[in-house]
Amino acid sequence: MKSWIRTLWTIPLALALLPVAVRAEEPAPDGDAGGAAKPVDGSRVFDSLVVTGGAELVELIPGSATFIGSDELERHDYSDLHRILSQVPGVNVQDEEGFGLRPNIGMRGTGVERSAKITLLEDGVLIAPAPYAAPAAYYVPTAGRMDALEVRKGSSSIAQGPYTNGGVINLVSRGIPDSFASDVNLALGEYQTRRLNADVGSSSERFGWLLQTYRLESDGFKELDGGGPTGVELQDYLGKFRVGTSSDANVYQAAELKLSRTDQFGDETYLGLTRDDFALTPFRRYAASQRDFIDTEHEQYQLRYFVQPTSRLRLTATAYRNDFFRNWHKGQSVGGVGLSSVVDTPELYPHELAILRGEVDDLTGAIKIRNNRRDYLAEGIDLMGELDARSGAVDHALQFGLRVHSDQEDRFQEEDAWNVIGGVLRDETLGAPGSQSNRINSADAVAYFVRDEIRLGRWTLTPGLRVEEIDFERIDFGSTDPGRVGTELNVRTNGTRELLPGVGVGYRVNGQWMLFGGVHRGFSPPGPGQSDEVDNETSINHELGFNFRGRRLGARLVGFWSDYDNLLGRDTLSVGGEGTGDAFNGGAVEVRGLEAQLDYDFGRAAGLEASIPVRISYTHTGAEFRSSFETSFADWAPEVRRGDELPYIPEHQLNATAGYVQERWASYLTVSYTGDTRTVPGSGPIPATTLVEDRLTADLSIDFQAWERLALFAQIRNVTDEVYLVARRPHGARPGSPRMALAGLKWSMGR
Repeated sequence: MKSWIRTLWTIPLALALLPVAVRAEEPAPDGDAGGAAKPVDGSRVFDSLVVTGGAELVELIPGSATFIGSDELERHDYSDLHRILSQVPGVNVQDEEGFGLRPNIGMRGTGVERSAKITLLEDGVLIAPAPYAAPAAYYVPTAGRMDALEVRKGSSSIAQGPYTNGGVINLVSRGIPDSFASDVNLALGEYQTRRLNADVGSSSERFGWLLQTYRLESDGFKELDGGGPTGVELQDYLGKFRVGTSSDANVYQAAELKLSRTDQFGDETYLGLTRDDFALTPFRRYAASQRDFIDTEHEQYQLRYFVQPTSRLRLTATAYRNDFFRNWHKGQSVGGVGLSSVVDTPELYPHELAILRGEVDDLTGAIKIRNNRRDYLAEGIDLMGELDARSGAVDHALQFGLRVHSDQEDRFQEEDAWNVIGGVLRDETLGAPGSQSNRINSADAVAYFVRDEIRLGRWTLTPGLRVEEIDFERIDFGSTDPGRVGTELNVRTNGTRELLPGVGVGYRVNGQWMLFGGVHRGFSPPGPGQSDEVDNETSINHELGFNFRGRRLGARLVGFWSDYDNLLGRDTLSVGGEGTGDAFNGGAVEVRGLEAQLDYDFGRAAGLEASIPVRISYTHTGAEFRSSFETSFADWAPEVRRGDELPYIPEHQLNATAGYVQERWASYLTVSYTGDTRTVPGSGPIPATTLVEDRLTADLSIDFQAWERLALFAQIRNVTDEVYLVARRPHGARPGSPRMALAGLKWSMGR
């Protein structure tokens, strides 16, 4: 890292000199003398931080990009990030608790485990609790309060990192309104579900503000042996405050302060069911999970400065800090046997299973519950610039940026022992504080990139380069040093530096057709405390496809191929491991796939007053190991053979939405299909014991505009009440959500 200190001095100097250089240029075309920019609306000066350019520019990108705006999010009224992303081709999701609060998202075969292999952003800023040191995202921004969502894959995504094998997801929060505006969205539903999303804000020429709250409460759809809560409570608060110069200032400038806090408490568990119990009572929870819960607190601070010295240059600096605490208080073992072993092979552990079910008393403290208590911190500074220029007949849209980032994960964990008496967990014996894990993982990173979108006639060339340099450290204080005085201190350091080039090419055949392709180097860092034998995860990624956009018909078809030199697996509790965070080499892997999307409005095509929009998206993914090896990594163990398919990556995914929209009301039916999925590496037919069977679910939504400011809506998720399995990890079979109906109202003023 010290070798890059000079870079930190030279880049800000270059940014400072850029306005001078641009002012010295010749006058721009159409009479633009390169002087002060006059933004149409100060509340939109931060739109440059979206990764696709927004709804108007996403179709022009010579690569794979999706923008889901506020109208589309409100159309289905989804607050579940998994359901939102299911309509995006090339994205893999694995459900967990039915509300999408702890996401498992992957792209193009990266793996879905805790979204650890994708770059997750909010408003263009890294948002995972510790994206470099501990990337497993047990926190995700509340999807229900977002204004837009973006997905970018392929070579065009290298402006974001550090995870570039798959792509980037950016959640765009509610923006400060142009003038006084207020919205209230209130819904009530089954399982005592209550949801509120409300905001109010306003803008004047030089000042703007926004206050928003999102609340979700539900008693949950699972049934705990002996009774008890299985629901969730979420409280989310957001504030934004902006001050800027007047619109006629020589140089437009603005600063925005963003503050948010999210508290979540869920009576949730990692403990699933045996195959036989799932077949009989899929929504059952064993008595041993009575004391399981997750408690989280997230605080976000951002201060963003924007300056537009000329009509062609925009500079943004963002200082950010995210604090996150979580305690996953959940079952770990019974009678010294891991929970996975008991529920996966119950015939070998009948007594232990009886204890889990609460069918027998146990006074030996057989149930071990771990306090997975962890504090996270992530902070840094992002600098980004955009420069539009012309050289002869060639137009350039140059984008460049620098990130200086630091994050850490602080583990202080122990296990408690519980007796089972009359089917109830009683008489807790506390473990010694820090006796299970007592360490700090940290990372310091400098990353910068440059990318130029070069336009010449119908051709667009987008070369780019990203550099990631990371220093990791793991400080282990030992199991008998809760005061951290250093009696058992063990310090391990490692680091990496990667050059990540990429290039995309686009050819606009006419106003409707665009052909594009790209290639880029992908990367995922190994994390702190890894041995010298652990390599970086790297790949060469290719894509080739086309976009078509007509008056009524839109189509996109993309083929992708990712060639991994080395795939990494990471030991976490959510894959059934010990939660050490250690990385494991997976060797060469090949991922091939196809993404397709089709949009058509049958109503407009037939000349009807009503709109009948239809959208179909499809993803085919084939992911195989290209070498054989033995491993202790829980998700692959004990052995991988060349040609084995990767787990939890379905070969086929399909999403179809059909709507009927008139002047005052609209209805939409969305159908999602996920093909058979294997839970362990393998080839050929999938054994029943390691199979997540294919599933077909449907959601229905209806909106009615009762008055100018008031709309009523109803929504049914899983209309057919399909009972389906979503995962067999970490500890047994786990169900997707049953049919859930909600109804409510939307009141809006000023928007």
